[in-house]
Amino acid sequence: MRTPRHLPLLLLGALLALTTPTFAAAPPPKPVPTKADVPYGPHPHQIMDIYVPPTGDGPFPVVIWYGGLWEASKHVPDLNRFFPVGCAVIGVEARVMKDAIADKISPPVSVCLLDGRRAVQFVRLHAAEWKLDPQRIAVAGGSQGTLPALYVGCSGERADPKSADPVERVSTLVKCVGAFRSQPTIDPKRMQEWVPGVEWGAPSFGMSFPESLKKRDELLPMINAWSPDALINKTTPPIYFENEWGLTQPKDFTEANYKVHSPRWGLGFKKLAEAQGVTCYNKYLDHPSEKYADIWDFLVKEVKN
Repeated sequence: MRTPRHLPLLLLGALLALTTPTFAAAPPPKPVPTKADVPYGPHPHQIMDIYVPPTGDGPFPVVIWYGGLWEASKHVPDLNRFFPVGCAVIGVEARVMKDAIADKISPPVSVCLLDGRRAVQFVRLHAAEWKLDPQRIAVAGGSQGTLPALYVGCSGERADPKSADPVERVSTLVKCVGAFRSQPTIDPKRMQEWVPGVEWGAPSFGMSFPESLKKRDELLPMINAWSPDALINKTTPPIYFENEWGLTQPKDFTEANYKVHSPRWGLGFKKLAEAQGVTCYNKYLDHPSEKYADIWDFLVKEVKN
């Protein structure tokens, strides 16, 4: 039987396919801020990146997105969710608990939350020069970054008209709060009521989680002063919790990871919100939220409202 003339070429092609190395697609380039590393306070970690839509005259509504509490960092969500609908985004880096411990500030978590509040005031003060709308500001974050957002939203108006600092004289009020895979409390007792067995938040009070649980009554004044669940009130704006997991632990994730990011945090918080008459949405696997498709849809529509 005669070998077809094109068979050697087919064999060569197959051999090349097996031996030629494949290269993974390069990750997309990081977006370039309109303004980078803008200081909103004197500490090296008090900086923000500002992303303004490249088209349009503004003033644009803006979503402020917070970074970490343990390690200083800035994060921003996918700008393609915001720019096409005329919404700006700001990534905020804040002082972290290690900074507070080094400076002997108690409780350590307070510096992260105060910086979250100051960032809103600073953005509002400078909104005109960045083509932003000072009346349409939303706050959000992922995982640990949700705590400053929730604190800002739940603590109400904290402007100090008598302050010598012009930033502190500006309103702290926001349109809405987005919480992705969040932890909305620093109360160790409430944590374990919502997610039994979880340990999270050390060193919010400068001690281990077991110690904070043991000393919870002693810590209660600080919990009431700083924890979003203790501060929520009838003036709190709408809140949206989203989690990509359901109410059972995924097979590919550790128990600790699942508990820290369980949707049960948001469900526990929702009960408190509803008791105060605050609108609160929850979305997680097999449980779509009402009215909004997801957290991004919520943020854009609420802040533009």
